[in-house]
This record gives sequence, structure tokens and C-alpha cells, in this order.
Amino acid sequence: MGKYITMLGGIISILIGIWCIGTWWWSFVDLLKGCVPPVLVLGGLAALFAGISEIKDAGQAKKEDSKDKK
Repeated sequence: MGKYITMLGGIISILIGIWCIGTWWWSFVDLLKGCVPPVLVLGGLAALFAGISEIKDAGQAKKEDSKDKK
């Protein structure tokens, strides 16, 4: 029974969300304009740090391989 209540709540939330987007369209657009740039900056920083970490790990692995071959 709980699964059906969850599905019903999800359907109601979707309908209310669609109605709100329709009635407050320009506020929704303003929200997107304000959210997208910070998300892009944070995503770019995460990718940058992941790339730096990967380069460091590759360098460390190369050093360890050269030690093992000696």
C-alpha cells in the first residue's frame, strides 16, 4: 500500500510542479539564470581537481614502476 501512496504523491508533485512552472515561468527562468553559472563553475573546479589528481597518480605510478624494474 505504501508504494501506491508514494506513486500518488509523486504524480501530485509532478502536476503541481508543472502548474507552478506554467504560472511562474519568468521566475523559473530567473532561477535558472542564477543557478547555471555557479553549477558550471563548481563542476569545472571538480573536473580540474580530478584531472590534477589523475596526473599526480599517473606520475606516482610511473615512479613506482621504474623502482620495480631496477
